[in-house]
Amino acid sequence: MNRKLIAAATAAVTAAGLSIAVALTTSATAADQTDPALIAAMARDLGISSGQARERLAAEKTAGETDAALRSSLGPAYAGSWLDGTGHTLTVAVTDPALAGTVRSRGAVVTTAKHSASALDGAKIKLDARATAAPDAVPGWYVDVRANKVVVLARAGGEEQARAWAADAGLRGDVVAVEASTEDPKPLIDIVGGTAYGIPGGGRCSIGFAVEGGFVTAGHCGATGGRTTNPAGTIQGSSFPGNDYAWVRADAGNTPRALVNRYPGTVPVAGSQEAAVGSSVCRSGSTTGWRCGTIQQKNASVTYPEGTITGLTRTNACAEPGDSGGSWLTGDQAQGVTSGGSGNCQTGGTIYFQPVTEILQAYNLRLMTTGGPTTTTPPTSTTTTTTPPGSGTWAPYTSYGSGAQVTYDGATYRVIQPHTSVPGWEPPNTPALWQRV
Repeated sequence: MNRKLIAAATAAVTAAGLSIAVALTTSATAADQTDPALIAAMARDLGISSGQARERLAAEKTAGETDAALRSSLGPAYAGSWLDGTGHTLTVAVTDPALAGTVRSRGAVVTTAKHSASALDGAKIKLDARATAAPDAVPGWYVDVRANKVVVLARAGGEEQARAWAADAGLRGDVVAVEASTEDPKPLIDIVGGTAYGIPGGGRCSIGFAVEGGFVTAGHCGATGGRTTNPAGTIQGSSFPGNDYAWVRADAGNTPRALVNRYPGTVPVAGSQEAAVGSSVCRSGSTTGWRCGTIQQKNASVTYPEGTITGLTRTNACAEPGDSGGSWLTGDQAQGVTSGGSGNCQTGGTIYFQPVTEILQAYNLRLMTTGGPTTTTPPTSTTTTTTPPGSGTWAPYTSYGSGAQVTYDGATYRVIQPHTSVPGWEPPNTPALWQRV
C-alpha cells in the first residue's frame, strides 16, 4: 500500500505536548538496557550526556505510544504532533478546542491549529501530483506540523517561481509557505565500505534492514532483476523515483539477522514503532558509520536529478555518498533507509530517509527482529498471561503491539509486525502485518 495515499486518508496529527516526568519511571528500565554505543553516538551528535540520552529514549518511547493513542481518539481533529528540543515534551495540535481535555488527559500539551493533518497531507498531494512541473529552483517540499503548513523550498532567486508553482497546484493562502533553501539533494550511492553490498553495474550501497529472505535498501541502488554481491542476491522489487525503496532476496547461505552495524559492533532491531517528529534518530552507513540527529518533518517530497521522491522523512542527521540504503533507528526501533540529501558530516546537512513500514507493506515483507522470526517458518501461537496492546476487534487508528490478536469479518488474526492501523490496512489486506490463526 502506498504511504502517500494512506497519509491522505489518515486523520491528521500535528501538534502535541507531553510531560514525561512521571512516565519516565516506567520506561527507564528499558532505556538502561540500550546499547552503550548507541547512547554514546547520541551524546556525541546531540550534544547531551549519556544520562540525558537514556532519559530521552525513554521519553520518546512513551511519547510515541501516547501519540498513537491520541491519533486514534482525536480522529479528523488531529492536526499533528512533535517533541520539543529535549525530546521530553510532546505537543499535540487539534482543530477543535473542545478536544483539548482529551489531549491533556494523556499527559500531553495541547495547541490549536487551523489545518488538520489530513488537510495538510491533502494539500501536499496536490504538489506531488505536479512534481514533474516543479521549477528547477524547487529542491523539495514537505508538511511542517509545527508551522501547520506545507513548506515549499526554493533556492535563491526562485521564490516567485515556487509560489507560482504552488498556486498552479491549487495551494493558496496560509496553508503554504515558501522558504529559502540551499539544499542540493542527490542519491548517496558513490563509495561504500564496511557493511556494504555491490550493486548492479558496479559501485556499492549500504544494507538497510534484514527481512525474511534478504534485506531492504534504497531503490536508486538498483533496478528490479539486477544482481547484488556481498551478499549475493537478486533485486526482487525496486521503486525509484516516486519512491526510493527496494528489496533483495539473498542467495542461499546468507542469513538475515536482526542487527545493524554500529561501527564497531552491532545493535539489535526490536521492531518498527514509528517515532514522532522531534525524536532522536541514528543512522548506520558504510561511509560515515553511526550519526545521530532528530526527525524534523515527515511526509516530505524532494526532487533529485532523476525525479521527485515523496513520503520521505526529513532529518538533520548527516550522511555522505555511500551511506545510501543504510539503516535509521530510534532506540531499537527501525525507522527507514537512507535516500539522499544535502551537505556532509563535516559541515552538517539535511538527509532524507524512506520509512521502512512502507517498504514492508509494498512487498509483503517481514522485518527481522530480536523477537523473531529467524526463519521463513511462520511463528506459532504462544500462551500469555497478559493481553497484548491492541487486542480485540480490529479498528483503524489503533496501535497493535507484538502478539496482539484481533477479530475481523468473523476471522481471528495475530499481529506479526507491530504498527498503527489506518483505513485500508485491514488484516485480510495486509499479510505483512497480520497472520490468520
